[in-house]
Amino acid sequence: MSRTTMMLDPGLPTSLFTDVVASHGQFVDLVKFGWGTALVTGDLDRKIAVLREAGIGFYFGGTLFEHYLWRGRLEEFLTLVDSTGATHIEVSNGSIPLGQSEKAGYVRMMTRYRPVLSEVGYKDAERSARLKPGDWVEAIHQDLDAGAELVITETRESGRSGMARPDGQLRDDVLAAVLAAVAPERLLFEAPTKPLQVGLIRALGPSVNLGNIAPSDVLAVETLRRGLRGDTLLHLVPAAGELPLPRTISVA
Repeated sequence: MSRTTMMLDPGLPTSLFTDVVASHGQFVDLVKFGWGTALVTGDLDRKIAVLREAGIGFYFGGTLFEHYLWRGRLEEFLTLVDSTGATHIEVSNGSIPLGQSEKAGYVRMMTRYRPVLSEVGYKDAERSARLKPGDWVEAIHQDLDAGAELVITETRESGRSGMARPDGQLRDDVLAAVLAAVAPERLLFEAPTKPLQVGLIRALGPSVNLGNIAPSDVLAVETLRRGLRGDTLLHLVPAAGELPLPRTISVA
């Protein structure tokens, strides 16, 4: 089954970014240039060239979309998308006062230009905590109906907001409600921390779509997906049978 791993670039130096893509790019499907870092990255073109050569799609964080929308300059955002060749557009309302129905309208609008990744949930932990499980389900359905390719579930880079509780653990009530109503392959779960990565892989299997993966965690996440780390070994790797008694093993 296909799966998506989205790596977050928080503004890495270009040489480090290049090294990460060269070493671990085979495990990355999308790169998000976080929040508004694209506007202050002096050698953004070099980073994009590295991604193009590796065949990895990229887009700009939803906060940048909100920045342009809030300033009434959405045309400038689309110019940036066109000039850089971004493969996707993220539409969100995590920071600005934009209602869910209005956001879904922008999802529909942006699908004329690129495949859209919409986001549900808010940056502010208290505001996001007030979203009931049914609110999440309704918002996800609205965005999918508006044409979103995937819907992202917010947790921020801290892993302590949105679908995560302040203690960093998954909101089980939200996850259960969402999975009862939406096919998991239509969702991209932000999982910037190991507890979230482990919890989602245990709950949904190794093909779960994971996002906001730190560059330093790309390889570690792949080992979690494959049961090559203690956190998921017993959940993903079938036992060969009864464990044998210790004995001497001859090596040729």
